[in-house]
Amino acid sequence: VQLQASGGGLVQAGGSLKLTCVASGWTSSSYVMAWFRQGPGKEREFVAAISWNTWSGDNTNYADSVKDRFTISGDKTKNTVYLQMNSLKPGDSGVYYCAAQPVETIVRITSENAYNFWGRGTLVTVSS
Repeated sequence: VQLQASGGGLVQAGGSLKLTCVASGWTSSSYVMAWFRQGPGKEREFVAAISWNTWSGDNTNYADSVKDRFTISGDKTKNTVYLQMNSLKPGDSGVYYCAAQPVETIVRITSENAYNFWGRGTLVTVSS
């Protein structure tokens, strides 16, 4: 399984960016794809996740810091997840990583330790 994230860049505060993550070699039908980020001098933190679950339907989760500004969506048929980021702030700067994990093995969706599959990250820089 490989995850490829893209879409990062430099944007002014208040601007928008859309990140894309494509998972290749993925065979699970029910899984979670998530975005985490790591700012300069900070630990990696949860941003958002989308769950595609054959039994219970689709769900999304967001960190409080990005609610109402970021939207996670995806195309399960393409194993692709997007993160639309609006009203960006300098504090949103960092390397954004996508992660994936089969639903049945997820314990806590917001914990990076719950994910075994990671992309290499894409850098987002928000200038003030």
